[in-house]
Amino acid sequence: MITRAATFHASECAAQERWGRPGLWDQARIQRLIWDHVPQEFHGRIEGAPFFFLATSNRQGACDCSFKGGGPGLVRMLDTRNLVFPDFDGNHAFMSLGNILDNPQVGLLFIDFSNGGRLRINGRAAIHDKGPELAYFDSAPRVVSVCIEQVVPNCSAHIPRLIPVGRSG
Repeated sequence: MITRAATFHASECAAQERWGRPGLWDQARIQRLIWDHVPQEFHGRIEGAPFFFLATSNRQGACDCSFKGGGPGLVRMLDTRNLVFPDFDGNHAFMSLGNILDNPQVGLLFIDFSNGGRLRINGRAAIHDKGPELAYFDSAPRVVSVCIEQVVPNCSAHIPRLIPVGRSG
């Protein structure tokens, strides 16, 4: 069972008391809205997502948030507690990967702008540049695996509705 103490640290609780609605995040709400795995009914949404945002930080807490795109199939759910995604060379700064080497805690944010659906996944990442994980994605020089620790299906309020357009050449 996911508990309040395991879900929120002291400063989050203090912020809830100061600016939120005290008592809103009771045990029943936590059980309903914060999970330790991705339910099967969300796997298709994640695997069909054309992009997501990846948050990382180094061990001192300096943060980076990166757009990860590539079209549907970018992420593969291995089971309810594990996923993988490819890492392709971009600008060769390796900010996300460098942070993962320093601090494996990551956050992934999936947003469907057509219906406002969003899903946050937090967990521990590992980078694989050899081994069986590379077989999940053709021509990926590296694969990142995430052991899922927390899943939050956020509400769709305040998400703009956008209409996708075709990719230009």
